[in-house]
Amino acid sequence: MFNHILVPLDGSLMAESAIPAAAFLAGKFGARVTLMHVIEKNAPREVHGQPHLKNVNDAVNYLNGVSKRGFPEGNAVECHVHEAAVEDVSRSIVAHADELNHDLVIMCSHGGGKALHLFMGSIAQSVIALDSRPVLITHPNEQGEAPPFSCGKILVPLDEHPEHAQAVPCSEGVARACGASVHLAMVIPRLTTLSGNMTLTGRMLPGTTSRMLELAYQDAEKYLQFLLRTLVDQGFTASAHVLRGDPAKTIVEAADRAEIDLIVLATHGKAGMEAFWAGSVTHKICSWSKVPLLLIPIKTGA
Repeated sequence: MFNHILVPLDGSLMAESAIPAAAFLAGKFGARVTLMHVIEKNAPREVHGQPHLKNVNDAVNYLNGVSKRGFPEGNAVECHVHEAAVEDVSRSIVAHADELNHDLVIMCSHGGGKALHLFMGSIAQSVIALDSRPVLITHPNEQGEAPPFSCGKILVPLDEHPEHAQAVPCSEGVARACGASVHLAMVIPRLTTLSGNMTLTGRMLPGTTSRMLELAYQDAEKYLQFLLRTLVDQGFTASAHVLRGDPAKTIVEAADRAEIDLIVLATHGKAGMEAFWAGSVTHKICSWSKVPLLLIPIKTGA
C-alpha cells in the first residue's frame, strides 16, 4: 500500500515529531523512507527555537543524523536536500513527487495557537491542498517533542457525501498492516449546533429542521451498518457510531475519549483562508486534535 514515505524536515525538534510515525509505518509496510530538507529563501535565523538550516552541508549532516537516531538498522532511509533556495516550501515538496515517486508524506503540524492555525493553516495542510498523495499529519507533545506512535485503533469520520467514504479502503489497508481495529463515525448536528446556511433555516423552521435531522440520523445509522457489515465480513474488528453535535468538535472529543491512535479522513484539500471561510471540518480537526491525522485526497469522479 505504502512503498515510499517522504518526511520533510526543517531542522526543528517539532518537525521531528513525524519520525516515530515514519519509522513505525515503514516497518509495517516494508517501505523505504526519504528524509527531505528544502533550503528556504530568506529563511529566519531560528525555526521553533533551533537554528534554521540555511546551507546544504548543514542540511545533509542534519538529515544523516536524524536517519541514524530515528530509525532502526535495516530500514531503507535516504536523504535528499533541495539545494536551490525557494520561497514556497509547500510547492517545492509537491514538485518533488515525480522525482522521488513517494506515495505518502508524513509531516508535523506545528500549529501556532488554535485561532492562528485555524485561520492561516500550515505547510502540512498546504501540501495536501496541492497534491493528490495522502499526507499523515502528526503533532508534537506539550514539550514540543516527538511522541511515540502506534496504530491499534483507527477512527474514520464520514458524512452524507459518498465521496468521503474514499477514506475507508485506505483505513482498511493500514488496519490490515498494523492489526488495528476500525471505528466508523458520523456526526449529525443538533438544532443548536447547526452551522452555515442551516443556522438560519433552523431558526426560521425549527420543527421542520428537527425532523430533517432525525431522518438524517436514521439514514446515517443504515449507512454505517452497511459499511460495518462489509468490514466485519472481511475479518476486521470494527464498530460504527452515529453521534450528535458539532461535527469537528464531536469527532475530536470522540477520538480522545476512545484513545484513538489515527484518524483517517478523505478531504477536498482546502487549506488556510479558504478552509477558514468554508468552515472545513477536516481543517478544524487538524487544528484542534493532537491525534495523528491521515488525509486522503478525494478523487473526483471516484
